[in-house]
Amino acid sequence: MASRGQFITFEGTEGVGKSTQLVNAAETLKSLGVDFIVTREPGGTPMAEAIRELLLAPRDEPVNDITELLLMFAARAQHLHTRIIPTLEQGTWVLCDRFTDATFAYQGGGRGVPEGRIALLEQLVQGDVRPDHIILLDAPVETGMARARQRGELDRFEQEAVSFFQRIRDTYLSRAEADQQRYSIVDAAAPLEQVNENVRDLMCKFHSDLL
Repeated sequence: MASRGQFITFEGTEGVGKSTQLVNAAETLKSLGVDFIVTREPGGTPMAEAIRELLLAPRDEPVNDITELLLMFAARAQHLHTRIIPTLEQGTWVLCDRFTDATFAYQGGGRGVPEGRIALLEQLVQGDVRPDHIILLDAPVETGMARARQRGELDRFEQEAVSFFQRIRDTYLSRAEADQQRYSIVDAAAPLEQVNENVRDLMCKFHSDLL
């Protein structure tokens, strides 16, 4: 029976380069001969991707904070139980663009939903499943938002005020401080090659730690 795969998530505010570093991490694992998949949240399965569209689309109707939270966990439940867990059980690694830390940061820090409500849903949906490693790509909010605006039209979250993203960044950094064993902070404002090298080094370390 194959040993369980590693579950590695990439977190951060808008424009910190998660997509770029997921490609970088994937190329590193490929060079190491590791089987893996790359996925994202919200999303990762057809049903979860449909929920993602509901969540991200700009709309005139105000979205209640609890509605948003429940949709996030609805997508997560589908993604986790139909794709992530079966993949890990096969011994394949999972690289995921955001996971529940993003919910604590965005819906908790950003929206002000009490942490206890998020933790309750986390336990209901995930049981004891948590990422093995969390790579936090961190950059000043102004830096990330300038990059996000260069990508084109902003989604419903990206249209929020700078103060919203500052609360999110603060929450991420607070969570990283409280869980230094699983969190690795990478300076996403550094030159790209330096960020690439730092992420490659982390992926190699995660692999070598298992040998």
